[in-house]
Amino acid sequence: MKRAFISALALSTMLFSVPAAFAQELATKDRIGAADAPKTLVVRLTNDSPNNADPAIAEGYQKLFVDFIKKHPEWKLQMQFMSADIGTEQAKMLEQAKAGNAPDCAAVDSFVLSQFMVNHVLADFTPYFSKDEINDLFPFIRNGITDKDQTIRAWWWDTDLRVLYRNKSVVADAPQTWDDLKKAGLSSVEKGMEGILFNAGRYEGSTFDWLANYWALGGKLVDDSGKPIFGEGENKEKFLKALTYYKDLVDSGAAPKRVTTIGNYDDLNAAAAAGTTALFIGGNWQYAQLKVTLDEDEFKNWTFSPIPGPTADQRSTGTGGWTIASFSKDKDKVEMCANLAREVYMGPANALQQQLPTRKSLFDKYDVFATEANKTFAGALVDGQARPGAPIYPEISNQIQIMMGDVLSGTKKPEEALDGAFNATMEAYKRL
Repeated sequence: MKRAFISALALSTMLFSVPAAFAQELATKDRIGAADAPKTLVVRLTNDSPNNADPAIAEGYQKLFVDFIKKHPEWKLQMQFMSADIGTEQAKMLEQAKAGNAPDCAAVDSFVLSQFMVNHVLADFTPYFSKDEINDLFPFIRNGITDKDQTIRAWWWDTDLRVLYRNKSVVADAPQTWDDLKKAGLSSVEKGMEGILFNAGRYEGSTFDWLANYWALGGKLVDDSGKPIFGEGENKEKFLKALTYYKDLVDSGAAPKRVTTIGNYDDLNAAAAAGTTALFIGGNWQYAQLKVTLDEDEFKNWTFSPIPGPTADQRSTGTGGWTIASFSKDKDKVEMCANLAREVYMGPANALQQQLPTRKSLFDKYDVFATEANKTFAGALVDGQARPGAPIYPEISNQIQIMMGDVLSGTKKPEEALDGAFNATMEAYKRL
């Protein structure tokens, strides 16, 4: 969800650029491999592929894919690419899978993976990954790809986390608590900034970024059976506390009211580049983007730290990422999809795009992850929490997005908005 996708028009005109003759023969805009290869794997991907909008990343992926297919010359990959509307794309793919006409191999967003699992449309990846590879995964990753029968249903190859970015020339010290962040936001306003920015529009990222505050209090969205519980008992109290904290940031002026219109991480980068903010909640991938976007002297002023919690000892951060999964019933195709996940994505693609690996050992294998920034990100994954693997989560997120807009705009009071969100979620849960 965090990445910009190439437009359909650009896709229709895009030509791959690996100069070698064999690459020209093995790579076209919709095929990797020899045209007359006897076996075909239909692959549907995001822009984490040769379809990336950045020419250098696209070329890097094309090389990875060509090198991969040279090891499997009997195969060709029939390439399909998703649009920028990831929610719709994933919903459509689930319906195709239920009808038996999904692609053989595809990118599945980690936050909807559970929906594919409960519909029993994912092939078994367990035979194709070693116990060492599986045990090397971060625990939340391993849990996320394993179903109730302890079967590996996808390979979660990259992850991310949310942090607090700040301009050190405006905010010298890293805020440690909610109170610290409010004070820092107000101080930045006094210096001509617009305060702390964060996603709060109708956007999954708005829910996910805010959940770090709820999770830091120990709040839970669902119980072990997947039933929503965020609007009941002590979870309701924690939810209201985290929601009221966000409301106070806006009401006090520490954050501008326009956060309710922000539903894209690119908007946060733009504000940093324009010099209108010194503080924002964003993803780890944005550090590299800021380095490219800002002048060298300006970039030196920017750093990041963990998202502040209610106290300095209460921390959490949302962790997301993408998986590769197979919908095929053909064992050869399932194995080929698993090979793609391992040989292209599990490590090489992480290094190419500087997207955090999901296996601990890969941080030592690739030099790019030895930087101080990536070491810090890796350490922060200890506090990482993934979205719950429950089919109701997308509706929970949808209701939180609606609730957030109502509360931050002043249309509804926090408890009223929460009760409405919880009731709507429970009605949806009954229909599952």
